[in-house]
Amino acid sequence: MNVKKIISIGAVVVAAVLLVYGFVLIRQIFSANTKFSEEKVYVYVPTGSDYEAVKKLISPYVEDMQRFELVAGKTSYPENVKSGRFLLKNGMSSYDLVKSMRSNDPVKLAFNNQERLENLAGRVGSQIEPDSLALLTTFKDSVFLKENGFTEDNVFVMFIANTYEVYWNITAEKFRDKMIKEYRTFWNEKRTQQATQQGLTPVTATILASIVHKESVKKDERPRIAGVYLNRLKQEMPLQADPTVIYALKKKSNDFNQVIKRVFYNDLFLNSPYNTYKNIGLPPGPIAMPDITALEAVLAPEKHNYIYFCASVDRFGYHEFAATLPEHNINAKKYSDWINNQGVKR
Repeated sequence: MNVKKIISIGAVVVAAVLLVYGFVLIRQIFSANTKFSEEKVYVYVPTGSDYEAVKKLISPYVEDMQRFELVAGKTSYPENVKSGRFLLKNGMSSYDLVKSMRSNDPVKLAFNNQERLENLAGRVGSQIEPDSLALLTTFKDSVFLKENGFTEDNVFVMFIANTYEVYWNITAEKFRDKMIKEYRTFWNEKRTQQATQQGLTPVTATILASIVHKESVKKDERPRIAGVYLNRLKQEMPLQADPTVIYALKKKSNDFNQVIKRVFYNDLFLNSPYNTYKNIGLPPGPIAMPDITALEAVLAPEKHNYIYFCASVDRFGYHEFAATLPEHNINAKKYSDWINNQGVKR
């Protein structure tokens, strides 16, 4: 056997070995390497995590960690770990897994119907990395409040009920800054002018909208209710809004989980800045997070001469309106008799 033939055979053997090695390597890189049954799972990597921490987090979802580590090492992932929320799909290869762990997946953060700032912080804190305490501390920062014309009582108006896209590992400060930006976007020149036409500011308009929101779940009725309250404000009458008394009762007892369906006569004398039976004007802050329809109702209220209203017994969820006290008393008695017959105590 001559030298050339030996070299040729050796080259074929080497090529075959390289081909097999390449096939094995490709298989390790691009074949499925997951072991969860769900269509997709999310991995949450806390801020400051290193590669070892990431391996512990993803190990429940990866079939062969050696294959993952091979790709991770070849692509310099251990030196470039990112924090955040990462999407893993069933059947992903090691290559796809490493690629996915480099792509922070945003969270669609939704909140509405929150009754106070503490509830909001808890709701948001359950969806992003900063906890409720960190969020509350940031929201109530004295420098931030002063710079933006808020107080601890009314800073809740900054949050517009909606769905927002943020990164899970966003800081409390950056989340707050995003919310004040959204607030300023919402309160554009047109809406601010609408508020001014009603004798309100963005802050006071939101406080009034929170009362309107609590008064009725019927969106088509809210402009009429807003008109009643604006009529009272213009005449310097007490708003006499039952939802503010309910809020005051909850605040006094520090129990916002209780359900109060009925306001009694003695409740109207509760000493609280939120009791609009005792105090003329608006309370110092919102009693809930109003939705967009409640805000729009305040900005574009129905024009009428109604001063009074009470719950209707004929149209559940709606109210009966009156321009005079005698008319209102008839409506109120009808409702009082009905609720007594229902046996509603509180």
